Amino acid sequence: MAKKRKTKVRTKRKSMREDLKKSKKEIKIQNIVVSASLDHDIPLIKLAETLPNTEYNPEQFPGLVMRIKEPKTSALIFSSGKIVCTGAKSMAKVKESVSKIIQNLEKIKIKITVKPKIIVQNMVASGSIGIDLNLNSLAMDLENTEYEPEQFPGLVYKLPGTRATFLLFSNGKIVCTGTRSETKLREAVDKLVENLSKIGRKR
Repeated sequence: MAKKRKTKVRTKRKSMREDLKKSKKEIKIQNIVVSASLDHDIPLIKLAETLPNTEYNPEQFPGLVMRIKEPKTSALIFSSGKIVCTGAKSMAKVKESVSKIIQNLEKIKIKITVKPKIIVQNMVASGSIGIDLNLNSLAMDLENTEYEPEQFPGLVYKLPGTRATFLLFSNGKIVCTGTRSETKLREAVDKLVENLSKIGRKR
């Protein structure tokens, strides 16, 4: 009986490894969070009074929220000139958003003379690895996982040696967060697939 069970497990693992080889990986960036400094003090009250696309409640939070229609992003602007921008789906859109912020500041006679150094803080991406996953098995076979199906249907997997954390779903859908470049994101997905393939080679 035990022999049959072992053979069944081995067959399942082999099947997953073969499916991963054939599967088509898809991953798409959904959100990039960046920070930058404009090297200029910003009068937030004046900015809030002048521009309609802003929210400023200093009693609740020290930053002003600026909403940009195109590309659809939001920025937190602080009086020190520090900014945090979120919502862009590519670095080109990030740069476009920062340019829009600078253009908006010109409306209150603030001229930014520096080219802001943009630092990526986080990338959120979603996609699919193209095969169904047995999350119960993965929770046992992979280290650095959290899986509480009664509370949430996804398995959390912190990829060793990287900043990446994955959410894995039984239908093969994935969400990746924590990487800071598209290259690192792609590498993390490749490493995830490699680790899943290794499980197929165990026992």
